[in-house]
Amino acid sequence: MTDTPREDPRIDDVLTEVGPRLRRIRRARGATLADLSTSTGISVSTLSRLESGQRRPSLELLLPIARAHQVPLDELVGAPPVGDPRVRAEPIVRHGRTMYPLTRQPGGLQAYKVVQEKATEKPDPRVHEGYEWLYVLSGRLRLVLGEHDVVLAAGEAAEFDTRVPHWFGPTPDGPVEFLSLFGPQGERMHVRARPKKS
Repeated sequence: MTDTPREDPRIDDVLTEVGPRLRRIRRARGATLADLSTSTGISVSTLSRLESGQRRPSLELLLPIARAHQVPLDELVGAPPVGDPRVRAEPIVRHGRTMYPLTRQPGGLQAYKVVQEKATEKPDPRVHEGYEWLYVLSGRLRLVLGEHDVVLAAGEAAEFDTRVPHWFGPTPDGPVEFLSLFGPQGERMHVRARPKKS
């Protein structure tokens, strides 16, 4: 059994386009083959053969060219676009609160955008393992944390150990929209909000 890859016509098509693409990128930057040779250390004849398709592109040749042009390697080879990066998770509705998951992987740090129209429950602080970070996008968020009872306005953040009894929700004066990041115990954020004096 050999380790030689089978010929793939799609790969050949991509490699055939590399030379013309290299020429277009170089000319768009106003560089000559001599300029590119100086900045990459690759001979003018090798660069010329690459651009004309007489020399098969290799990583050893493409990396210095990408560095010289300050473009990603995939721009030189015309790599296909990656899959759709958007997160399309279904919202979770619970106790009058709509949570939009912003992360896909299970476990680890979880991120949610949370929207709640009005306070539907009295504070009922709970405890569980983990660490939470809240950032208010709009409205006002009431946070009951241990002996603290604070109100966070848009642009304010709080972080806390979820083993401390806690509850949060909108204030009676209207809806709130905020980001919630929750992670396992020991995973901490770096933005803190000082509790306001009552």
